[in-house]
Amino acid sequence: MLLAIDIGTTNLKAGVFREDGGALSLVSRPNPKTREASGIVVYEPERLWETAANLIREAAEAAGGAAVRAIGITSMAESGLLLDRGTGRARTPVLPWFETFASAQAERIGQETDARELFAQSGLAPSFKQGLAKLLWLQERQPDALAGAVWLSVSAYLAYRLTGRIAEDPTLAARTLAYRIDRREWNVPLLRHFGLDPKLLPPVLPAGEPVGMLEAALAGRLGLPIGTTVALAGHDHVCASLAVLGEEQDGAYNSMGTAETLVGTFPERKLGESDAASGLSFGLHPVPGRMFWMGGHSSSGGAVEWLRGLIADDGAGYDALMALLERTSPGPTGIVFFPYLSGSGAPYPDPTATASFAGLTSRHGKGDLLKAVLEGNAYQLELMRRAAERVGGRPAAGMRVVGGGTRNAAWMQIKADVSGIPLAVPGAAEATLLGAALTAGVAVGVFGSFQAAARALKASDSVSYEPDNDRHLAYRRLFEEDFLARLPAAKRIDTLG
Repeated sequence: MLLAIDIGTTNLKAGVFREDGGALSLVSRPNPKTREASGIVVYEPERLWETAANLIREAAEAAGGAAVRAIGITSMAESGLLLDRGTGRARTPVLPWFETFASAQAERIGQETDARELFAQSGLAPSFKQGLAKLLWLQERQPDALAGAVWLSVSAYLAYRLTGRIAEDPTLAARTLAYRIDRREWNVPLLRHFGLDPKLLPPVLPAGEPVGMLEAALAGRLGLPIGTTVALAGHDHVCASLAVLGEEQDGAYNSMGTAETLVGTFPERKLGESDAASGLSFGLHPVPGRMFWMGGHSSSGGAVEWLRGLIADDGAGYDALMALLERTSPGPTGIVFFPYLSGSGAPYPDPTATASFAGLTSRHGKGDLLKAVLEGNAYQLELMRRAAERVGGRPAAGMRVVGGGTRNAAWMQIKADVSGIPLAVPGAAEATLLGAALTAGVAVGVFGSFQAAARALKASDSVSYEPDNDRHLAYRRLFEEDFLARLPAAKRIDTLG
């Protein structure tokens, strides 16, 4: 059996899976945050470890004593901390991806580097989210904390607590901006330019290679066999693709949650100007010879929750929301919602972008506002999808969709109608956890490759959403004539049409 743990922004999840992908247990706990006196929200490392350890034991017990051979760990990407190499203790809290405190440092990186060269090396544009910006922020405020320390992702920190070994995964190393995906090595000249010791970064293991074995002293506490293999499964959204995209790892998938992500893969190649212009981020996929592109939208389900809190003092429940939607007219509302409550992502990243409604009239009610929020998020996904098609060089024939948002059938139908392509929701639960379990299986030799791991999965039922042609044409007109036309002129490019 294979155990997986997913350290997310809101929750930690763990599960035990059979080799065919069947889940024996799935458990979840909130990932508690703390607000420091400075106002920055962080995760306390020791509390995170205790939550993860208890969750691992609970998942193992819920699986009925099944013998676990390996653990796969996946996590939110750019979050990380400094660990003391000598004592193994955390020197900083876990600094999360969503806090903007390192914006000035990201701007400095952009000013002191060649944007095209850095993108070709890293697949990224500078951002406050990335590890390099956070290290420069720490360098200014806590310079003594960097000496004799190592920067670890949350996955790498948990792997260290389980095995006592320091290592990193390529998909998470790349989210520091200091890892060269074109050479598969740390960008030492870049680090030295900013006065950072290259020893601040850990060794990077190839995808699917084990970090080490579970420390014997922990086996009893966690309810796992002595000698259980531990592996890093990397960036959560990339990890999920292993379970969603099948043996060929071709195509694209959409993950719906508080935030929303669109991920796809393509054959490995050098990155160029058209890739940079897409606003997408890029990296090395775990499957040899393939890369991934990714676009993110930070306030997708979050926008729905925001409106839910406004339209009812006590917060409208899910059934009430569905009832509001059912009373709306078929087809577009005519309202255009720009869903940038937390800035905009690909293809036009702008942390200062704001949300707005256009086209409101006195005939519109609560249900129309709710539907407009769903439509606006679907327009943003369509914007990312069109940019991604340019990168891949071919139109998408369909798309797989996973995550909590898939439970909203009305939203799924709107997405299909806006895009004009069929959507499929796989029946397998918790794609990210399953991807981490598959990675653990590769690490321990259960599967000979990531392709073999995907091939071993038992087929599951899926729910399909087919676009309605008339509604698609109406949505396409609104998207192109209202949504695109109202974006700031400097951010519109004709080639998205």
